[in-house]
Amino acid sequence: MKLLNLRLLAALALLGPTGPGWAQDAPAPEGRANPSLPSPSLPNPSLPKTPAERDAVLSELYTQLAASEDELAAKSVAESIERVWVHSGSPTVDLLLGRALQAESEKDYVRALKFLDHVVEQAPDFTEGFSQRAYVYFQLNDVRQALGDLRRTLALDPNHFKALDGLAQVLRDIGEKRAALQVLRRLADVHPYWPGTEQAIEELSREVEGQGI
Repeated sequence: MKLLNLRLLAALALLGPTGPGWAQDAPAPEGRANPSLPSPSLPNPSLPKTPAERDAVLSELYTQLAASEDELAAKSVAESIERVWVHSGSPTVDLLLGRALQAESEKDYVRALKFLDHVVEQAPDFTEGFSQRAYVYFQLNDVRQALGDLRRTLALDPNHFKALDGLAQVLRDIGEKRAALQVLRRLADVHPYWPGTEQAIEELSREVEGQGI
């Protein structure tokens, strides 16, 4: 599968603000009593403990996701992937992320942003910190910053299907339909059952290429 064209993202990061957003309901880290507010205790032994283990687990899960035979199977694998996404391996970072997610659920995006700034500062290679911050920036109508964080998210994890979905929606909103189509096709490769992707590809394909898929 082709990697996302990061030069395109770099150029788009210079665009002015608009008002997009996308569904970003990431699960809280595994083994927490409160689904939105993780605590730095009792790590789940089923989750990867090192960056190398994390990469290996995600690689296998993404392979399973791309080969899913039906929507139910894809949903199950995607949920496993999302549990790995939000597990940083650091109790402090998990706690900060949990507080950010709690603030997001309350639509307090300014407070969420403060927590996420600490997350990315303490864990600059933790993909979900940038993904969540991109979503928060979108909610604050700061597309320039959001695209920068999407670029970082996809540089760290080109298979991050929620970041791909968010990017495709933004590109479509700002009129970059050919680029949006490219991203949607990438998304379809990663997650063949992501809601609305097939229809969006068909619509954009007709608009951009003058034909259906």
